Amino acid sequence: MNNQELGKWGEGLAAQYLTAKGYRIIEKNYSCKLGEVDLIVTGQDYLVIVEVKTRRNTNFGLPQAAVDFHKQLKLRRLATYYLAEQGMEGQQVRFDVISIFKQGEQEEVLHLENAF
Repeated sequence: MNNQELGKWGEGLAAQYLTAKGYRIIEKNYSCKLGEVDLIVTGQDYLVIVEVKTRRNTNFGLPQAAVDFHKQLKLRRLATYYLAEQGMEGQQVRFDVISIFKQGEQEEVLHLENAF
């Protein structure tokens, strides 16, 4: 599995994980002129913007470490755009990161709620 396939696989696993926890998937791979959001879900009175990071090793750090200040800023801008586009400006928003580490057949899912 190449990196792009690994990323898609991780996003699918994250969607299954969130659904099992009672979240409702609103958008997968929402895309606009500002970029892309992996998952947009609802749960606990929040619209949740979810960034999924999947890795096979830690050569470049833990998966969640890839959601740096610049990525966070981009996700905030995307959320603002999405809310305006959907007419949901007053909606409470939360930013979560799902970190997936896959080694062979083993996988570890870490859900960081309200990550930033």
